[in-house]
Amino acid sequence: MTNEDNPVGTQRAASPASPASPASRDAANWARKSDSLKVGALPAGAVSLNVEGRQVVGPLQGFGRLWQKTYRLRLEGCAATPEQVVAAWKAHFPEFQPPQNRFFPSVAGVSPGEVVLINASLQGMPVQTGVMVLYADEVSFTLMTPQGHPESGWVTFSAEDVGGCTVCQVQSMARANDPIYELGFALGGSAAQEAIWRHVLTSLAAHHGVTGQLVQLDKQCVDRRLQWRQAGNIRHNAAIRSMLYAISRPFRRP
Repeated sequence: MTNEDNPVGTQRAASPASPASPASRDAANWARKSDSLKVGALPAGAVSLNVEGRQVVGPLQGFGRLWQKTYRLRLEGCAATPEQVVAAWKAHFPEFQPPQNRFFPSVAGVSPGEVVLINASLQGMPVQTGVMVLYADEVSFTLMTPQGHPESGWVTFSAEDVGGCTVCQVQSMARANDPIYELGFALGGSAAQEAIWRHVLTSLAAHHGVTGQLVQLDKQCVDRRLQWRQAGNIRHNAAIRSMLYAISRPFRRP
């Protein structure tokens, strides 16, 4: 990935872009173009809902205000290289999540084009959704959201060497997918989301024996406009669909 694609350590807007041609040096690191997501064999314990057949969506397809949030944590005293840190991040990604977030990578793991199912709780409501691995290399990987996900956009996880110290980063560029999600983020969902990525970074650090370091957060509202033409996204709302699925469970055949 170029510095412009994955600006670790910068506060510029990051927009993952596809390789210029099939012969691009990093072509194998990108997910292949597909009209819709396909879920393969289900990992043990996962519920596949609101993912199969959905399209991935970026900030242009979302409804709410557009935010770029950058979380950074220094692994002071840790000898692990950025490559080693990201390798561990991919291998243990579900373990670094808080209890309310259950992530289920496919058998292939965090690899380009693979789907990661998510069975989570958003402010007490079940949200069964997923993400697609848009890009993955030795020092970064990017996940992109599908229709109905709380956000429309992507989040990039990366590590780099800064003056001999490995610095880990989570950077998202996304907006709420529909009006209900936008209201939910305004009423506390945004703070809850920020707590999730802080938890992930501190868990990653603890995995490498680093504790006591504070996660630095820089957030910028890139676009304050609401995209009312996308208000119809509510028909895909994964939280609503997950709630209806849970309510109907006693009436479904085993």
